[in-house]
Amino acid sequence: MELSDGFKRQSGSCAMSEDAMRATKVIAILNQKGGVGKSTTTINVGAALGEMGKRVLLVDLDPQGNTSSGLGIEKGELDRCVYDVLIDPDVALEDVIVSEVCEGVDVAPATINLAGAEVELVAEMARENRLKGSIAPLRGAYDYILIDCPPSLGLLTVNALVAADKLLIPIQCEFYALEGVTKLLDSMKRVKTYLNPSLDIFGVLLTMYDARTTLSKQVASEVRGFFDTLVFETVVPRSVKVSEAPSFGQPVTEYDTNGRGAQAYRALAKEVVQRG
Repeated sequence: MELSDGFKRQSGSCAMSEDAMRATKVIAILNQKGGVGKSTTTINVGAALGEMGKRVLLVDLDPQGNTSSGLGIEKGELDRCVYDVLIDPDVALEDVIVSEVCEGVDVAPATINLAGAEVELVAEMARENRLKGSIAPLRGAYDYILIDCPPSLGLLTVNALVAADKLLIPIQCEFYALEGVTKLLDSMKRVKTYLNPSLDIFGVLLTMYDARTTLSKQVASEVRGFFDTLVFETVVPRSVKVSEAPSFGQPVTEYDTNGRGAQAYRALAKEVVQRG
């Protein structure tokens, strides 16, 4: 799957070429465990790709809205968010986008209203396809669309898996790192079988790695043994600066531009591009 050569969306165009649609890579960032770095990864990979000249859209599909607030978006001031896109067929994804939150990066934000979508969509037709349908018109407008998923395997996450081309799984280098991964993979396989035949794992990312501890090294070895070449070479170190950056509404690539965390996410972004 080749990358696009910049921002290819053309106003007034009624149809998107097949090549342009293929050029956009839609990646869901998912682990049903909380606290593994999903939002942090979404924000910082997106920012690092933006620095590289890529056009990136971050879709915040987590009712906690950490990707939105982590990039300085005041959720209380939003008139609409991804919730409205999923529930109201008259609201397009582009209607809720906050543009240029950092270099090359737009955000479709989430608010706590999104928590109600799980219940409200249950009785709706084609409920698993709502996000996919809203993303479709933007294929070709971005090089990458990254979806920050909630820490669950509910209907919002199913929407992400149906909409995505690939799945990126962050795994923290702590006890029970692989706990629940089998259930996650089973869910992915069911979606692949019944709803999205092209879905596959794009990569597995080791986060919160502390090279000083035997535990981190053991977990990294275990994860690489389980996922083999799917694991990115880059590991994201445990870093105070990475943790602090969201409270300032910035990616770590801006907040601590020369720090270990920023360097790690830039290296990861290069791997993402290399994987195509």
